[in-house]
Amino acid sequence: MVKIAIDMMGGDEAPGIVIESVKTAIHDFPDLEILLYGDEKQYNYQHERITFQHTDEVITMDDEPVRSIKKKKNSSMVLMANAVKEGKAEACVSAGNTGALMSSGLFIVGRIKGIERPALVATFPTVTGKGFVFLDIGANSDAKPEHLVQYAKMGEIYAKQVRKIDNPSLALLNIGTEESKGNAVTKKTYQLLKEEKFDNFIGNVESKSLLLDACDVVVSDGYNGNLVLKTIEGTATGIFKMLKEAMTASTKNKLAALTLKKDFKKINDKMDYAEYGGSVLLGLNGIVVKAHGSSNERAFYNAIKQAKLAADTKIVDKMKKAVGEINE
Repeated sequence: MVKIAIDMMGGDEAPGIVIESVKTAIHDFPDLEILLYGDEKQYNYQHERITFQHTDEVITMDDEPVRSIKKKKNSSMVLMANAVKEGKAEACVSAGNTGALMSSGLFIVGRIKGIERPALVATFPTVTGKGFVFLDIGANSDAKPEHLVQYAKMGEIYAKQVRKIDNPSLALLNIGTEESKGNAVTKKTYQLLKEEKFDNFIGNVESKSLLLDACDVVVSDGYNGNLVLKTIEGTATGIFKMLKEAMTASTKNKLAALTLKKDFKKINDKMDYAEYGGSVLLGLNGIVVKAHGSSNERAFYNAIKQAKLAADTKIVDKMKKAVGEINE
């Protein structure tokens, strides 16, 4: 049985979409137990595998991250993180304040010994549907080359254990593919990655190639990673909005759209962030999943599913083992 703690109050559409996602998940996974934290006035669902705890404190999107987790110790997010720390749950999921969740992971759940900075990892879509692992996408705006090497090691483990890729190809996000490209950080990182002798380090990768199946794992600092994340999301949204406007501009176009409706849906599903759930904060002593702040029911459900998959594959134990071997 896998136990997952959930912040019912985090996110733009909480608690409604969270409750509905929990109902679906508890129905779909008979080996799942959920610890749910939120306002009892907004919750009226009972299930033998759901344990609900009331709290009248909520960390909002406007709260200062570190201060909020210290002052609002009875908030749904802090209680959720404490459940992982105390071993009551193997994973936790929230769509709330990103900074506060990062702080909760770092200061409450705690880091794996040997990991200097945790990193947010997500699976991004590609044209073939295979996807790639991308980190860091926002946990650390500034990073040293040594941190990026740790991200690479964690990303490789994640690709092998969670995505079941036997020999994942690894690349460093840069402004060109040549070894000499980039700033001081990327140049130094490139050399360190070569020296570490990863099984399948293929060098630099440009952002224009990411969705074209350039590699299985991409490493970046959190600043540039987050820029790429939001650019991809915004571009996908913009393209589909333009397509919709073009396909409804005339009767002829509407007829053509009806013919292509299923094909457009396949493409939309492939690029929709909701299909990929949330981002996992790797490098912690427990599984912390950040769902998109504007998650709909499907997106939050997939974030729960991702947390369960990480728990099923014992990713934290395997990360600890790998980091221990690396440090030795």
